[in-house]
Amino acid sequence: MKALLAVLALATLAGCSLLQPSRPAATDNWTRWVCDSQAEVLWRFADASQQSVDVRLGGADQVYRLKAEPGASGALYSDGVLAFHTKGNEGLVYWEATNDLIGRGCKAP
Repeated sequence: MKALLAVLALATLAGCSLLQPSRPAATDNWTRWVCDSQAEVLWRFADASQQSVDVRLGGADQVYRLKAEPGASGALYSDGVLAFHTKGNEGLVYWEATNDLIGRGCKAP
């Protein structure tokens, strides 16, 4: 009887471990930039054609998938909520709906 209970307990624990959501690793191909406001921006290209990027703010778990938008210079990505503009090795990130600046002069530390 004790053996059966032990097996059931192990099976329950194994099942619970499978239900935990996986968190993306902070170093899993993410580029880390720090802005003049000290905001941390983690970003990476989401596709080989570089038509979309994934952006995380401050190392948070939420990932914003931004699509390429026409821009005057550099590259502009947006999802209607968050905008990320890069030019060379620097960038700018802001909330698009309210035009609230998160950070400018974002670059590798």
